Amino acid sequence: MERRNFIFTAALGASALAFKSRPFDNKITTAQDLQNWLRELHPVKEPSVDRIVIGDPDTKIQKAGTCWTPYFKTLRVAYDNGINVMIVHEPTFYTHWDLDKKDSDFYNAPSPAREQYIAAVETKRKWIEENGMVIIRCHDVMDILGNFGIPFALGSALGFSNQDIIRQKDYFNVYKIQPEKAANVATYIAGKLKEIHQPGVAFYGDPDRMVASIGLGTGCICDPQQYAELKPDLTIAIDDTIRTWIHTTYAEDTGNPLVVINHGTSEETGMRYLNEYMKQQIPDVEFQHFVQGCGYKWITSD
Repeated sequence: MERRNFIFTAALGASALAFKSRPFDNKITTAQDLQNWLRELHPVKEPSVDRIVIGDPDTKIQKAGTCWTPYFKTLRVAYDNGINVMIVHEPTFYTHWDLDKKDSDFYNAPSPAREQYIAAVETKRKWIEENGMVIIRCHDVMDILGNFGIPFALGSALGFSNQDIIRQKDYFNVYKIQPEKAANVATYIAGKLKEIHQPGVAFYGDPDRMVASIGLGTGCICDPQQYAELKPDLTIAIDDTIRTWIHTTYAEDTGNPLVVINHGTSEETGMRYLNEYMKQQIPDVEFQHFVQGCGYKWITSD
C-alpha cells in the first residue's frame, strides 16, 4: 500500500478551501479598518489579545503581511518588501499580553534576565515605531475559527477534511483514518510537514500499534491529558505543551502513540490560509505571507 494513500484520500490545499464571502460595509484603508475586519470574523472572549499591539491605528495600509510570529528578522524583511502592517498570531514582545505587562514571564524574573528582556523589548519597540509599522495580532479569532482556523488548518495540511472529524472539543479534533501502524502514520506526518521546515517528528509509544484515529490540537492549551475523553488512537501534540517526565513517559509505558511537532509548524498553515482569505475578500489591499513553519533549525551530523 502506498504511503500517500493509506491514510487519506485527498489533501486539502489553500486553493481548495471553501472560502465564503463576508460583507463588510466600510472600505479597508487603515490598520484600524483591518483590525475591525479581523475581529468580525468570529466573536471571542474579552479581554482579548487580538488588537493593534503597536503602531498608529490610522496608518494607511501600503501593503500588509502575515506570519506566525513577528521575529525581528521577519519584520525587517517585511519592511524591505514595502509592508507597513503585519498581521501575526503570536506575541511581538515575548509575553502573551505584549506591552501590557500582565504576565509574570520576564517582568518578575531575577536580574539580569529581567533587564535583558526589557532592553530587547525597547529595541524592538523603537525600531517598529521609527519605521512606522503597525502590528495587528490575530490569535483568539484564529484559534476558534472554523474552516481555516488554526486547528482545522493543521488537519488540512495533513490531508484531512472536516468530514473526517469523528469527535471534537474546543480546539481539538479527532479524525478517522484507515487503520495503519503508528510508525507509518508518524512517517507520513513527517513527510507532509517537511515543506514547512519540519522534516521529522518526535515519536513516543508503540510503533507497531494499529491506529484508526488521530487527535490533534494546536497551541499551548492542547494538553493531551485534557482531551483523553475523546480517545484518539494516536495523538499529535505541540512541543510547548509536552513534558517529557509526564506525557512522553506515559506514552512509552502504555504504548499509546504520541507524535510531537513544533508549535510554529502546527500553526503555519492557518496563517497562510488567513492570508489567502484576505486576498479574496479584500482585493484592494496587497497581502504577502512570510513562511516560517518550524521555529528552530534542523541541524544533523550527516
